[in-house]
Amino acid sequence: MRRVGWLAALAGLAVLLAIVLAGCSGPPQPASPAELSQRPLRVATTTNIITDLATIVGGTRVSVTGLMGAGVNPHLYKATAGDVQTVRSADLILYGGLDLEGRMGDLFAALEKVRPTVAVTRDIPVDRLRTLNEKSGMRDPHMWFDVSLWETATRTVADAYSELDPRHRTYYQDRADAYIARLRVLDGWVKRRIAAIPARRRVLVTSHDAFGYFADRYGMRAAPIKGASMMPEAPPADVERVAQTVAARGVPAIFVESSLPPQTIEAVIAAARQRGQEVRVGGELYSDSAGDADTVEGTYIGMIHHNVNAIADALGGTRHTAR
Repeated sequence: MRRVGWLAALAGLAVLLAIVLAGCSGPPQPASPAELSQRPLRVATTTNIITDLATIVGGTRVSVTGLMGAGVNPHLYKATAGDVQTVRSADLILYGGLDLEGRMGDLFAALEKVRPTVAVTRDIPVDRLRTLNEKSGMRDPHMWFDVSLWETATRTVADAYSELDPRHRTYYQDRADAYIARLRVLDGWVKRRIAAIPARRRVLVTSHDAFGYFADRYGMRAAPIKGASMMPEAPPADVERVAQTVAARGVPAIFVESSLPPQTIEAVIAAARQRGQEVRVGGELYSDSAGDADTVEGTYIGMIHHNVNAIADALGGTRHTAR
């Protein structure tokens, strides 16, 4: 674990060095509000979930370039030379924060000195953030699975645009208002869909701890096999612990994640069967990234619909029409 950490740190330092060296050749200077009001804002984003939000709130007033596509694990992502060029030329950088992007946090800290750099989690009250590790105080970055918190992120993005381009503040705020209205409908639908699952089966088994906010908001028990660990396999004790929960609660299905390998899920299925509980893979859930570009699942709302329908269908919930 220490070796992986040091390698990631060295990779982060290499990226920072690349930015410094690139800066010596004359990085683009930040544009003035007057200039920005005459052209679309150039926005760089990290995950494709944030890219979707940035595009929706910004509309025709922004040109968004995402660094990470579908299936990319942001916790382990390493910035490329192309990413460095993208962020250097951006008017605004939007990222997740709360260590979602791993060692890239150092990169964003450095960029704050030369470019507007905003974590979409910036305005979420501390008392609404989950803690992954009490000893370290590490916060859970996967807040988008509580739709009400994504509403806060929407406001943060609109405010970031408005600060850069105040002449179009009303445009950004109106688009945020319209999107938030859709999010509130979505939030209500998720509550109804999950509530239809028999209470005993409301256990969400996944590889890593990405669905804690979802479980807290919508009345499920999250049972991540590996916790917050990004190691490819889970210790046998963790596999046995989750398999015991699955067997005791009669859980019929567990779920793989789009950005993680399925080995740990297969191990739990085998261990649960040894306890007499037949369990299957209920489907693939999007966790750290949304689906492919130009698909319904490639949007935040489409991703949530996909995940919730997969969970409720596999665990025995009744269908409710999404609005």
